[in-house]
Amino acid sequence: MIKIVVDSGCDLNPEIKQEIGANVIPLNLQIDGVDYIDDEKLDSDTYMEAMMASTNVPKTAAPSPERYLESFKAQGSVFAVTISSKLSASYNNACLAKDMFLDEAGDKFIHIIDSLTASAGESSIAIKLHELIKNNLSENEIVDKITYFVNNLRTYLILEKFDNLVKNGRMSPTIAKLASILSIKPICKAKDGQIVLHDKARGYQKAATKLINIIKNDNIDFENAVLTISHVKALQKAIDFKDQIAKVVKFKDIIISETSGLCSTYAYMGGIVVSYYN
Repeated sequence: MIKIVVDSGCDLNPEIKQEIGANVIPLNLQIDGVDYIDDEKLDSDTYMEAMMASTNVPKTAAPSPERYLESFKAQGSVFAVTISSKLSASYNNACLAKDMFLDEAGDKFIHIIDSLTASAGESSIAIKLHELIKNNLSENEIVDKITYFVNNLRTYLILEKFDNLVKNGRMSPTIAKLASILSIKPICKAKDGQIVLHDKARGYQKAATKLINIIKNDNIDFENAVLTISHVKALQKAIDFKDQIAKVVKFKDIIISETSGLCSTYAYMGGIVVSYYN
């Protein structure tokens, strides 16, 4: 029996979450001194309204090692996927929890995966893990394949605002300045666990078209690849992106999810995150 654990930087829609059976460890959020737990009980509309109304920078904090420790006590082997260690202490705390558990309980297979990404990217890894587990591979075979997958995963972002990423030190201020000039839309990507500028366009639609062309020209086996799309209260934008890319690229599947509280904090209202690899 192999269990999948993810933190709430992983955006899984309810159907996929149920299919995978993932145990989600929530991060902690705070706006104007009010604490929020990024779990299924979070009222995302209320949270986003509070964030948009606040003049203060929202704060986020990784799950404690103790939260991970509890999830590792379940029967069976464990694969845990966290948001990039360059963006959060979630990975380090999961590793601490693994050490704590093994010190107390002795031998058990626990493998912690630094996703080097977030949102749709982290979702892609969880979905791939589930596929590998269903294929009845050994733990070591899964480690080899998922490591290769993580290192070759593509994650792109087109965001409406970069304020919270910049103010919390998750992105260079240069990108935010670019976004404020002449309606330029930066197309960013995850690289080595950080968010960097990849390309740019004038306005969202041109940026989306350019991103579709970037994906179309990628040299991968699309028919065996899954595209994941996360959105921040922008379902129609995600559907439109899915419809547009489906006309030129034949993915095996395209999965749409709404962002968690954590990813909504940084991707901001209207943001789109896409990820893929086979």
